[in-house]
Amino acid sequence: MKNATDKKPDLSAQIAQAIRDAIVEGRMIVDERLPSEAELAEQFDVSRPTVREALKRLAAQSLIRTQRGAFGGAFVNRLSYEEAYGQQITTSTLLLSMNAVSFETACEARYALERACAPLAATRRTPDHLATMRAEIHRQSQPGLSDESFCASDVAFHRALVDAADNPVLSYQLAGAVEAMQPLMNMITFTARSRGEIVGIHTRIADALEAHQAARVDEALRALEAYTLILGQNVMAERARKTP
Repeated sequence: MKNATDKKPDLSAQIAQAIRDAIVEGRMIVDERLPSEAELAEQFDVSRPTVREALKRLAAQSLIRTQRGAFGGAFVNRLSYEEAYGQQITTSTLLLSMNAVSFETACEARYALERACAPLAATRRTPDHLATMRAEIHRQSQPGLSDESFCASDVAFHRALVDAADNPVLSYQLAGAVEAMQPLMNMITFTARSRGEIVGIHTRIADALEAHQAARVDEALRALEAYTLILGQNVMAERARKTP
């Protein structure tokens, strides 16, 4: 009987990695056409189906695009931050859910990253960012709002705070923090938290941003972090008490 060490190497993964490295290192540039499947099969000494699987992997990562026709083929894609957000969120969610990251660790990371946006957001926020945040605060204040909708509004509020920093690199990095960590944290704390408390802190953040006062934004985010940590610890303690 064969064991796990006897498995054949995944050739398609190796080919995808080789092409990915060439793109990342600049040896293949944006819009450059990749060799044909037949040429790649010969180059890597594999079958065309193996090459096809490697190209599917690269396309799934948005590293290449394919087009049909006489001038078709596979081309190096121009990846944008907006297109990469979804992958960042998915990867962050999987890492958090599969690697048993503690609530405290996730909370610390999320708020440390979010506070990094405060000085820039206080300087660069636009009326549209403020309008989005005020609209979400109003939505969160509605008594008939479901827990699911409240959590979605919570994410939208903090997404607006991050976007107000007007820095695509920060927005990309925080896509995982706000849209992966935050929903998972909400799942743990939503039954215990006070909506009024959240709305009050959100109002403080929006007011501080409107007044261009970064220190007050930071202060409000620290208050929200402390409140979230207490909620998480209380919920975990209650679960432990009920577990035989």
